[in-house]
Amino acid sequence: MHEMSIAMAVVDQVEQATAPGAGRVESVHLEVGQLAGVVADSLRFCFDLVCAGTVLEGAELVTDTVPARARCTDCGTGWQVGSPPDLCCPACDGSRTELLSGRELRIRSVRWADEPVLADQEG
Repeated sequence: MHEMSIAMAVVDQVEQATAPGAGRVESVHLEVGQLAGVVADSLRFCFDLVCAGTVLEGAELVTDTVPARARCTDCGTGWQVGSPPDLCCPACDGSRTELLSGRELRIRSVRWADEPVLADQEG
């Protein structure tokens, strides 16, 4: 299940980007390409597990699917390739295509809570 390694990488990157004393993370927004081979429900499940004990604990994982699009290098026609992908040009039936989108897997945004995380204080 590569969703676990993806979730671990996302949490690691967000933790590295979190400023000391910043509030907890409320949500992480990911762009996931249609052809990235990621099962969104599995990724959310793994994300919840990996977030335990981190500033991301309880954070929501929001995923947006990026449609797979291609362009024919012979005639220039663009189209959505679907899944499984149809990489033959619908206009000229050519097979020389350039995949324009659909393989993305990137953090689009992170939302932190307004309240800072307080260090343990001895009293």
